[in-house]
Amino acid sequence: MKLAQALDQFYFYLQDEKNLSPLTLLSYSKDWNSFLGWLEEQGQDISLLEVENITENTVRKYLYYMNQKGRSRSTINRHLAAMKSFYKFMLRKRYLQDSPLQDLAMGKLPKKLPHYLDLNEMIRVIEAPDESTEGGIRDRAIMEVLYGSGLRVSELVGLTLEDVDFTANWARVSGKGGRQRMAPLSSFAVKYLKMYRDITQDKRQQTGVKSIFLNLRGGSLTDRAVRDIVHKYCLQTGAKEILSPHGFRHSFATHLLDNGADLRVVQELLGHRRISSTQIYTHVSRTKLKKVYHYAHPRAK
Repeated sequence: MKLAQALDQFYFYLQDEKNLSPLTLLSYSKDWNSFLGWLEEQGQDISLLEVENITENTVRKYLYYMNQKGRSRSTINRHLAAMKSFYKFMLRKRYLQDSPLQDLAMGKLPKKLPHYLDLNEMIRVIEAPDESTEGGIRDRAIMEVLYGSGLRVSELVGLTLEDVDFTANWARVSGKGGRQRMAPLSSFAVKYLKMYRDITQDKRQQTGVKSIFLNLRGGSLTDRAVRDIVHKYCLQTGAKEILSPHGFRHSFATHLLDNGADLRVVQELLGHRRISSTQIYTHVSRTKLKKVYHYAHPRAK
């Protein structure tokens, strides 16, 4: 089978059956296009290339090439993961009997602890917006939801008014791979969401936009805009960490665990499929445990 034809089927499978987000699909496509571009530089005619012509040695050379170009280990791993996913698909469809990548392992990444703010700093950042303006109320609502519910930025900008139960204080969230979950909303989040809903009612009727969070022209707010918003207030308040929206998610999880929440409960709240994705926050919480130990135990000094 021609590689181009097989990749078309793979992308359709990711979109139609796996229901991956457009951004994830774009990432797969970019990674494969990078590999195809490299193959063309090696003199390959991509239009004639058969899937069977790609060998483990070819991929090893490509990974070495990326390493020599200074690509990070996480970037190289992502490219390899995209290729492995393709071959899993080919095996599942019985287009191939074996994967040439079965003996290629991901490189080990250095463990990085997530960035987060302590409670007092987080409150200062969240309370920084000017609530006398529409933009300020929107920004306050955004940060209350990010910190109070631990949503990913893509989940936040995808929220519509129909997704929010203002009586029960829940939001229906569409996460990675189209998986849905119910996320609790804090009383603060509900308060500011209601305020923002009410002051933007006329604008919504005019534009017909369903997203909860709007830009000042009435269109849906983007991931990038939310990043700019949280960055602005972290700088404005002099926070020790200039967080991304994901840093609010890290703070959400860390504060829950620091206050005794069960790891499995935090896993459900974050929408993680695997407990291993949640366990990184236990390393952060151990920092607090050591401080308490050294402060409280008479022989710890």
